[in-house]
Amino acid sequence: MSPLQYAVVFVVLGGAAAVQGGLGFGMNLLAAPLVALVEPRLVPGPLLLAAVALTVLIARRDRAHVDWSGMRWVMYGRLPGTVLGALLVASISTSGIAIAVGLAVLLAVGLNLVNLGLRPTPTTLVGAGLVSGFSGTVSSIGGPPLAVVYASQRGPVIRGTLSVIFVIGGLISIAALAVVGNLGAAELGLALLIQPPVLLGFWASRGLAAHLDAGRTKAAVLSVSVMGALAVIASELA
Repeated sequence: MSPLQYAVVFVVLGGAAAVQGGLGFGMNLLAAPLVALVEPRLVPGPLLLAAVALTVLIARRDRAHVDWSGMRWVMYGRLPGTVLGALLVASISTSGIAIAVGLAVLLAVGLNLVNLGLRPTPTTLVGAGLVSGFSGTVSSIGGPPLAVVYASQRGPVIRGTLSVIFVIGGLISIAALAVVGNLGAAELGLALLIQPPVLLGFWASRGLAAHLDAGRTKAAVLSVSVMGALAVIASELA
C-alpha cells in the first residue's frame, strides 16, 4: 500500500469508525466500498478484524446499557438468517435479494417517520435478527435492520446492544474465513496496519455520541440506514 493509499484509507476508516462509535453501527457500511477501491486486500478479512476490535471497545464503553434480553432474541434470528444467506450466496444470484432487503429497510425507516415504527419486542427482534444475518451475508446492510428496530431507544442502549451482537457475529465470520483459508498472517498484518485510524475514530466518537444523545440519535440512525439501503440498491442496479 502506497503512502497516498494509506492516507485515503486512514481518513475513510477514521471517519467511519467515529460514526460507528457514535451510533453503534455503520463502519463497514460506509467504509467497505471505498476501501475496496483503494486496496482490495483489506476486504473482507482485515476490515472485519478491525471492525470487531472497534465493536469490542464500544461494547465495553456502553456495557451498562446493553439490552441483554433483546440481544438474545436477535441472536435467535441472526444465526439461521446467516446460514440461509450463505446457502443462497452459494447457489443463486443475490442481486434481486439485496435490492429487496434495501427496499425493506427503506420501508421500515418510513414507518418510523410516520410514528408507526417498530419497537424492540421478541417478535420484531427475532425478525430483525433474521433479516440482519441474511442481509449481512448477501449484501453490506447487516446493521440497519437492527438499528431501525432500536431507533426509538436511547443512544447508549443502541450502541451497547448492537456492539455486543456484532462482536458475536464478527467472531463467527472470522472463524469462517479462517476455516476456508481467507484469513492468515497477511490479513492479520493488514488488520494491524489499519487499526490506528479505527482507534482514532473510536476516540473521536465520544464527542459525537454525546452530541447525538442530546435528542439526535433517532434521526442519525434513520439517516445512515437510508444511506446504506440506497447505496446497496444503487450498486446492484449499476
